[in-house]
Amino acid sequence: MSQSLTLRRPDDWHLHLRDGAMLRAVLPETTRHFARAIIMPNLVPPVVTAADARAYHDRIRAALPEGAAFTPLMTLYLTEETDLEDVAAAKASGLVNAVKLYPAGATTNSASGVRTFEKVRPVLEKMAEISLPLCVHGEVTDAEIDIFDREAVFIDRVLDPIRRATPGLRVVMEHITTSNAVDYARAQDETLGATITTHHLVINRNHILAGGIKPYYYCLPVAKRETHRLALRQAATSAEARFFLGTDSAPHTDANKLLPCGCAGCFTAPNTLSILAQVFEEENALDNLEAFTSLNGPAFYGLPPNEDTLTLTKTGATYPAQIATDDGPVTVFDPGFPLDWAVT
Repeated sequence: MSQSLTLRRPDDWHLHLRDGAMLRAVLPETTRHFARAIIMPNLVPPVVTAADARAYHDRIRAALPEGAAFTPLMTLYLTEETDLEDVAAAKASGLVNAVKLYPAGATTNSASGVRTFEKVRPVLEKMAEISLPLCVHGEVTDAEIDIFDREAVFIDRVLDPIRRATPGLRVVMEHITTSNAVDYARAQDETLGATITTHHLVINRNHILAGGIKPYYYCLPVAKRETHRLALRQAATSAEARFFLGTDSAPHTDANKLLPCGCAGCFTAPNTLSILAQVFEEENALDNLEAFTSLNGPAFYGLPPNEDTLTLTKTGATYPAQIATDDGPVTVFDPGFPLDWAVT
């Protein structure tokens, strides 16, 4: 059995870096292993305009560790007031690589998201025209819809109608969590891709709820039944071009995770590659890890794969339980098993 694996350097196609002290603390955890990342725009206030994106890009660049080779790929937060000409100019400048759709109230800092999808149709049509991808948080927020069903309902009620009404629009189904999403993605053409997180390959809803509530496993979309986790593992390890890594690494301080209404998110940036190597080995698919982490995402976004490489060796890996920030400690996702593969 292989004891070493060399990959083109990976990219992360869904990442939360936050801002200020948190940004400065968590950014090195991504730049250590990843060359590029799609940066989520759900700050407070959100990154809505090209000017906002430029300012946030500059703050990220200023926070880079010395010598780090990392490119932040910026996104805009879609609102019902988004200016389509500003979006087009941001794309033309090379600054912005995608626009993010949050249904209002779906997740952390999503209050400015979309409520009436007809109001953003002109922006979506312009995005299809200029080949600017739409990254979608795929959940409805209707109170009467069970939280475990919100992704499947979103596909039927929102995503599929948007795609039918906007031919050519490139869409990324972000952090898919169900076999429904896997099946839908496989039935579509090359204008649709889907990211899968590290933690959704590891946990199901029992991990969150059985034997006591585990706040560090609480994320949105919430982990689902074991049958869905297994469908995600099969998709991620298949090497199919439409599936690629988006960690959705989402740091929150321990104080905010442990509130009576704790924040959603798993902080996986430090140990993602070690966890993924273990998952792929368990699925007898180590040869497909590079496609998932390093090739499929760039191909969807029209970017070249990275030229430099990264090596994993089966020597065992340990990671800190927490990282310190000026706002308080952030707990690193614990997969619940020892990690055999180390990044060297």
